[in-house]
Amino acid sequence: MTKYMMMLAGALVAGAVPFASMASAQTAKPAIAFVTEQPPAEWLAHVFFGAKVQNATGEVIGDINDLVFTRSGQINTVVLGVGGLLGVGEKDVAVPYSALSFKAGPDGARIIVVALSKEELKLAPSFKATEKTSYEAMRDKAVQMGKQASQKAMELKDQAVKKVEGMTADVPKKP
Repeated sequence: MTKYMMMLAGALVAGAVPFASMASAQTAKPAIAFVTEQPPAEWLAHVFFGAKVQNATGEVIGDINDLVFTRSGQINTVVLGVGGLLGVGEKDVAVPYSALSFKAGPDGARIIVVALSKEELKLAPSFKATEKTSYEAMRDKAVQMGKQASQKAMELKDQAVKKVEGMTADVPKKP
């Protein structure tokens, strides 16, 4: 019985060792301070998407389509949608974030200003993103699959036409 109790005690101690090391590993994690409210001097990224951008004379010259971040989390580049109507015919032009200035309008709304004219933006080179969102990747895949399905349907139609022509070749034509 004593031998059994010693084995049981040994098993309990051996079983407790991993839990003790897990507990110390869990407490070794660095503490993360949760942010519970947006600080007054900081802005949310989604507020910028679609925001109108004006030139120095107050003319709306485009809108913000995207923000490009550095690996350290700093906004480095702002992608502006310029030209076109309601997004059709629009091209993306990227400018450094430092080229933007911000001011408050009469109603306190944020006004985004870049010192470029519509003409300068029309002549600017287009921006090409090298990274796609999950939605864009799925959309591209769906377009590709649609094209493949359309091609296959055309092939099958052509095969069916040839088969029908072969079957009706020996049938005498009605006068």
